[in-house]
Amino acid sequence: MLVLLATAFITYLTTPIARYAALRFGFMATVRDRDVHDRPIPRLGGLAMVAGLLAGLSLASQLPLISNVFKDGSQIRALLAGAGILVLLGVIDDKWSIDGPVKLAGQTLAAAVMASQGISLIWLPLPFIQGTLSLDPLTGVLLTVLIVLITVNAVNFVDGLDGLAAGVVGLGAAAFFAYSYLLSVEFGFSRATLPTLISALLVGMTLGFLPHNMFPARVFMGDTGSMLIGLMLAACAITLTGQTDPGALELTSVLPSFLLILLPLAVIAVPLFDLALAVMRRTRRGANIFTPDKEHLHHRLLERGHSHRRAVMLMYAGTALLAFATVSTAFIPFLYSLSALIAGLASLIYFGRRRDPKKVVVA
Repeated sequence: MLVLLATAFITYLTTPIARYAALRFGFMATVRDRDVHDRPIPRLGGLAMVAGLLAGLSLASQLPLISNVFKDGSQIRALLAGAGILVLLGVIDDKWSIDGPVKLAGQTLAAAVMASQGISLIWLPLPFIQGTLSLDPLTGVLLTVLIVLITVNAVNFVDGLDGLAAGVVGLGAAAFFAYSYLLSVEFGFSRATLPTLISALLVGMTLGFLPHNMFPARVFMGDTGSMLIGLMLAACAITLTGQTDPGALELTSVLPSFLLILLPLAVIAVPLFDLALAVMRRTRRGANIFTPDKEHLHHRLLERGHSHRRAVMLMYAGTALLAFATVSTAFIPFLYSLSALIAGLASLIYFGRRRDPKKVVVA
């Protein structure tokens, strides 16, 4: 919690500096047909997240209960190497708008560097047959790259309303934190310490940035920020699912085979669903999958008459419902979690279908 709060504090303090730099050097999000903002907005907020990340890691390295993560250091270096490549790519894209294929190539490079240096899948739990699939190094790296690409682009696609991407990722990271903290602290699995740290850093980064990014936003995170937090969310999933031994957890009551696979999917379900719909929609039309449009989930909520804030809150609610209903099975009986999930989904559908009587008109 100390690392989380320090990360949030530094991110919050440095966001105005990043905003000033964006204004000074012309890193502006102009108004396009698919956008919902009606004036140019500075979009270099991701650099403040980088500052929060580095501050949080510096503090964590000095704390005795977390310092074992830094003894080898290879995984921290792997995370920073992948993040550094994506931050550089994001800064270039925020200034000059890189083509989709070029951006995808850069993301692949970042994911491959991170995977080759230590953050990659070692095995996959197979919950339905109560087994574990060991992965050879090449397969582990390839699957890791695929997971990173899917997560980074899912977060990038959902970054369409003020505060949306930061809030969705922050909620997902909080769910990761709850479960990985349970494994690393309550059950003593040292391999779960790294995902606990990464998720705490990610929650802090998003919490510190959100006050500046909520509607009406004063600054955007840009691709610098969205790709960074997407990479870190993927790193949480990879280090929790693919590097925690499911066999060793069978003696606990944490339902490892169930959660180690389902939790990462639940955390990213909303952005992943939006990404899948976008790919299918553009493929069906014969268009390039990188061609932007105005038919994402958040655009559809606005079209139904919801205000900007209400649309964001509905997507927050969907993410929190799926993520925390899943992770709650580690703490309460499964039937209780399932009942809460069904009730929550019914409420979400009801409020999602209603038109907001106090709709704010957004250009």
